Amino acid sequence: MRPSFMFVGDSMTIGSAGEHTWRYRMWQHLEAYLGPGGYAVVGPRTALYDAEADAAVSSAYADPEFPPEAQRHLAGWGEGWVHMAPLVGETVAETGADVLLVSLGLIDLGFYTNSAQTADNARVFLASARAANPRVRAVLLPVLPNIRAEKDPSFAAQCADFNALLAQVVRDLHRPESPLVLAAAPDPYELRTDTYDGTHPSPSGEHKVAAAFADALYAAWGWGGPYRRGARLPAAGA
Repeated sequence: MRPSFMFVGDSMTIGSAGEHTWRYRMWQHLEAYLGPGGYAVVGPRTALYDAEADAAVSSAYADPEFPPEAQRHLAGWGEGWVHMAPLVGETVAETGADVLLVSLGLIDLGFYTNSAQTADNARVFLASARAANPRVRAVLLPVLPNIRAEKDPSFAAQCADFNALLAQVVRDLHRPESPLVLAAAPDPYELRTDTYDGTHPSPSGEHKVAAAFADALYAAWGWGGPYRRGARLPAAGA
């Protein structure tokens, strides 16, 4: 199988102008283990978020050698399960994605839906993806609580509740022909060092998020190997 990966996420996944992003770290990992031609990265978008324009219009990745074909994604600043559920079916059909690497939920819980509603939207998302490709696989990352959770106990509880519900979604919807994997949240994940603002990953956080997905792929399906920081390009943002 030559997997076609699609990164799906919110602001933590799209990243901002000048950043590497965890998608870049994951590309390094895939290059190191699967090699050029051994996989594809697909998706309808390539841009980073530009704070000055308040829009996803930047192509200024930290490493200019990050190839455009590896920049593809389905991620958006301020977009969550509620936004991606209506998009994923058509996108899977158009791109041929067969492995979804999904990091969603924080923005939903912060602004749009409670934990139960967010989990329901995750179910809709997965059903839509399967309608487009009945053999699609997905690796889902639990929500990584941000600085708000340290100050707002009710929000922290919503994050914990959603993560428990997401685990149940994976158990309920897993199928041998369309497997679902719940990645292990990075541990430790320190907001003061692994994020630059209490939410968005710093370089160390990017590595940890990429490692969560890489290690899940290896543990579940034997794809790749253990994550190694800077495996392909040690000089670039190590």
